[in-house]
Amino acid sequence: MLQVQPNIGEQFGMPAYDMRSAKNHPGYHGPVSFEPVMAPTQAPPQVPAPAHTPPPVPHQRPVPDVAAMAQTMVMPNPTTCIRDVWQGNLYQEMAQISQIVERYRFISVDTEFPGVVVTPLQSCNRNETSSYQWKTIRSNVNILKIIQLGITFSDQYGNKPPGVCTWQFNFHFDINSDMYAQDSLEMLERAGINFDRHLEEGIEACTFAELMISSGLVLNDENRWVAFHSGYDFGYLLKLLTNAELPEQEADFFETLRLWFGNIYDLKYMVKSCPTLNHRTGLNQLASELKVERIGPAHQAGSDSLVTCMLFFKLIQSPQLSRVGRFANILYGLGEDAAELQQVGAKDNFEQHPAHTRSFLTYVY
Repeated sequence: MLQVQPNIGEQFGMPAYDMRSAKNHPGYHGPVSFEPVMAPTQAPPQVPAPAHTPPPVPHQRPVPDVAAMAQTMVMPNPTTCIRDVWQGNLYQEMAQISQIVERYRFISVDTEFPGVVVTPLQSCNRNETSSYQWKTIRSNVNILKIIQLGITFSDQYGNKPPGVCTWQFNFHFDINSDMYAQDSLEMLERAGINFDRHLEEGIEACTFAELMISSGLVLNDENRWVAFHSGYDFGYLLKLLTNAELPEQEADFFETLRLWFGNIYDLKYMVKSCPTLNHRTGLNQLASELKVERIGPAHQAGSDSLVTCMLFFKLIQSPQLSRVGRFANILYGLGEDAAELQQVGAKDNFEQHPAHTRSFLTYVY
């Protein structure tokens, strides 16, 4: 008889068993029965009742061995695992992604954008961490354009699709007319981003949004999204999908975010619960500390999303982080996390992010 094993997805709020996988098992010959089968002529055995009936023991599901499962993950092929997507191959790659996401529902993301060009004036109360951070994110996302989006797929065990597992979407960007922070642009150029090609072959945002909405990536509560310091990442994604400015109120942002993305895990927030790690470090330093090998150039969205994916499944091996459900839908420096950051000041929210640079403009609220 086929024995269905416990599913690690339980800790993410996913179904306990995947019967579709069970039916594909070579030993499957029909519905699985968990009741003992007795001969028709055989009477059930009589067991004398104890003098005092003990209270029923509550059913306890086995705890999955997350560490052992993560150790079985196969490293992606460094020469083929990341695919660049431009306007010319957008439709073809989105069609493939629509099939991939049906099985690999953990989606790690990263964005590259043209820096921070606007910050609130000092008249804004910097002790109100959430307000200051949210106003900074909102004002920059509303006037700037996304440059790259990286998406990496895996299942709940950290296994990735064979072959390509990461897609790097390159959007139309014109350095002659689009706004940017100079030092951020120079950093992205050093990372290998070719802005001439972004101008000539870059993806149109509206076209990508239409395909993403119909792909199964969003508006689907079965998917789990993973990012690092994700306020800007999901700010740009939300602007892309809705073709509208971010809402003025932070609470409205979270409500809309929950509708589109369902379940989000922010690694930078999760690291705060691990006393041996410093949550103020950046993605590269965290990967170095945890000995996660990078594939592809740093500060490109595809490589960064792949590192984010591998870090996530490395981090949840820690006892402090294995119960990941409690970290869902809390973004570092925003919402519920903001109160914890008030003691260190809002300025600490900008450290170590590749595009979090000092501004060249000010914005009056």
